[in-house]
Amino acid sequence: MAQASQTAQADRLESFRTELTGYCYRMLGSSFEAEDAVQETLVRAWQSRHRYDERRGSLRTWLYRIATNVCVDMLRSPQRRALAMDLAEPAHPGAPLGAPMPEQAWIQPIPDHAALESTDDPAEMAARRETIRLAFVAALQHLPPRQRAVLILRDVLCWQASEVAELLETSVPSVTSALQRARATLRRVDPPPAEPYRPADPAQRALLTRYCQAFERHDVASLVALLHEDATMSMPPFAWWLRGRDHLRQALAAPGACAGARLVPTAANGMPAFWQTRPGPSGVHAPFGLVLLDVHQGLVTGVTTYLDAGRLLPRFHAA
Repeated sequence: MAQASQTAQADRLESFRTELTGYCYRMLGSSFEAEDAVQETLVRAWQSRHRYDERRGSLRTWLYRIATNVCVDMLRSPQRRALAMDLAEPAHPGAPLGAPMPEQAWIQPIPDHAALESTDDPAEMAARRETIRLAFVAALQHLPPRQRAVLILRDVLCWQASEVAELLETSVPSVTSALQRARATLRRVDPPPAEPYRPADPAQRALLTRYCQAFERHDVASLVALLHEDATMSMPPFAWWLRGRDHLRQALAAPGACAGARLVPTAANGMPAFWQTRPGPSGVHAPFGLVLLDVHQGLVTGVTTYLDAGRLLPRFHAA
């Protein structure tokens, strides 16, 4: 009987893993750190389960309080994770990539299945995807940890101010003030616009199909025709990045840029995402990078290619 009770308690805690991972990812900007934070949260909850009193608050609120404390502890470093556009001025085509930057410098991608709870409502799913988009998560990193928590809980997860005040053990006016400051900072940061990703949308599907076909044919002219005039291209872990359709055209046309490569669909950061594969010496294709696209008004506005495919693959395959 005791064993059955413990199993039920463990299963109940485990049922919160996905939503807690999404929360911790928005807080930390790294899928690896988010996974560690959630594991630490569940371990602490299990170890102190006998002290949980449901009369003082829901299990969900209790778990989010633990997760928030874990994340705030992990955010003691003054360095914030960022995208290439926050780290350096745009480069020119042909400029050297430079030395790779440490993993801690970057917003890291996350598979959708790890951070997003499924829903049958397409509009709700599109809204959830938007809250883990790379640019939005990068914008969140400009906020101090407690402001970040307040904004995520209030504007992303739609908690009441009183619930957030209880979680943070503060007052409702303090929560309201923190939210106002956080919103003002995000307005100043002004992440670039992008359409919510809807995989079933015919126009988006047609655009992505044309993009993949042009990429795999190495048809640079057709690829460039699908880019916004101010489109960006970046390749973490390098701070090198490009802006402008003409600069991207020069980079794509460079010898060996992407000839022979393929794009295999995956699901990351609520964005159109693909594994870029390249043929090895035997001709067998292997993942080379994880490509995430920003799309706005029928054009591709950003191409981010994470080159550390070997480290990312196990995270994505752990469905």
